[in-house]
This record gives sequence, C-alpha cells and structure tokens, in this order.
Amino acid sequence: MALKTNTKKYLANTNGKFSLKDYSTTYNGHLSKEEGKADLERVKTELSIHQESLYASNSHSLLVIFQAMDAAGKDSAIEHVMSGLNPQGCQVYSFKTPNSEEYEHDYLWRHYKALPERGRIGIHNRSHYENVLVCKVHPEYILNENIPGIDDVKKINKKFWANRYESIRNFEKHLVDNGTTIIKFFLHVSKDEQKQRFLDRIDDKTKNWKFSAGDLKERALWDKYMDAYQQTIKETSTDAAPWYVIPADKKWYARLAISQIIDETLQSMKLKFPELPAEEVAELGTLRQQLLDEV
Repeated sequence: MALKTNTKKYLANTNGKFSLKDYSTTYNGHLSKEEGKADLERVKTELSIHQESLYASNSHSLLVIFQAMDAAGKDSAIEHVMSGLNPQGCQVYSFKTPNSEEYEHDYLWRHYKALPERGRIGIHNRSHYENVLVCKVHPEYILNENIPGIDDVKKINKKFWANRYESIRNFEKHLVDNGTTIIKFFLHVSKDEQKQRFLDRIDDKTKNWKFSAGDLKERALWDKYMDAYQQTIKETSTDAAPWYVIPADKKWYARLAISQIIDETLQSMKLKFPELPAEEVAELGTLRQQLLDEV
C-alpha cells in the first residue's frame, strides 16, 4: 500500500536562498496518528528486506546522521527505526563531548573510527556536525582542539568556518566515492514544542533523568543555534550526501518520514543478493540429494 507522504518535500534545497523558516515543524502528511503508525509498520517490513540485501551484498554501507536541538526526538526516532532492523547489521553511536584521547587527533578522527562496515547501517546520534554547530555557538570549544595558529577565539573567523565546511564536504565525498551512502536528518522542532517536552521531563519522575539545568542555558541560545543549523545545512547538503529537514513536533510523523527516507535510499542503491557461479549451483543439487538420501 502506498504511503501518503512525499519525502522529497523534506530534502534541503540549497541551490538558492535556504531558510529553515520555509520548513514546517508541525506538518503531518495529512495523516491521522493511527494511519501514521500503520504506515510505519509497513515501512519497517520493507526496511528489513532491503537491509538483508545490503548485508548480503557486502559491497556498500549506509551512514544515517541525526542532528537536532535537545528534546527533538532523536533517541526515540532511532529506537523506532532500529526496531525494524536486524541488530547484526547495524551500529549505533551516540557522540558526547570529546575525551582527552579524541582531542589529541583532528575532529574527524573519532567519527571515522565509527563508520559502518560494508554491508551494515551506521547510525550516528550527533556527529562530526557538532564541530560546526555547538562549536559555532561556543567557539571557545575550538581552542580545546589545539589547532596550530588558533590560540584565541578572535582567530576563529569566517575563513575558519568556510574551511571546516569544505573539510566536511570532502570527507563525505570520500566516503561516498568508496561505497558509503550518506543521509542526514535535522529534526526540526519548534521552540514551543521543546518547552513542552522540557516541562514533561520535569513533571514526570520517570523522565527527570533526561533533563538538566544546562538544557535551559542552551535553549536561551536558540536563535544562534538556528543560524548555525541553517548555515551548516546550506553549506553541506549535496546531491551525494543530502540533508533532510524533518518536521518533528509530532514524533510519530517524524519516525514515519525518517523510516521511509531510509527505505527509499536503500531501494535506490539497487542491491542484489549474491549469485553463485554455475558450477556451485550445480553442486548444490548434488548436496541436496545427499541430504535427501540420508537414512
């Protein structure tokens, strides 16, 4: 049964003037919640089939990147997407603040180590993009990288960020050229919805652990974060490694849209199950008869 949502509408169009204000946070595909959940179950079934062909072919990998403001629903989206996949063929990494060892390398090092192997799906909860998002809002974090010549925040200028965007584009192009398909999701939640979700975390004792005072400090920088996301998506969304801006005020719909995009991406890879040489196929017939002849 065909789904009622058009995933192309979420593809970041960066050919002209790109603005996050042009993308809805509340869109639900004109579906009811019940319809959306039913469609999600159908997509999960398809995902399982296409993942198996990816695993069997062992020629390509898929990297799925999630970025968003706090409480946008990244964790729950990943949970629901994963529920339709075989864990043997998936790798999930949630990136936190770099540790001392990671700071001894360039900022892409730890992300390169976490890339999916051929035949597998890698899901990155936050990613190398933190280095042009949270670090753009808090440029003082860049000083922890000990980059030659960058010993003062004042030296982190437009040229620095332009070079970093270029490095990310080149990094992703290299991955794509070597068999890794990349899709990137920005879960676009409204400030009002984030407020409600923060209140829910405070009011529900089982969710208290998800909330910290630091969340409100970052919320106060909302406009700066939106500017950073907008610039990042504009600079790094390419045909080979596109960004999708997902309406995230309704979690059930965000999960459906994300799952469908992943499924469509796997289909577009046109993967096939390996075919045995003729002599091996012939041997299978002999072995089959051998099994049938067992007493």
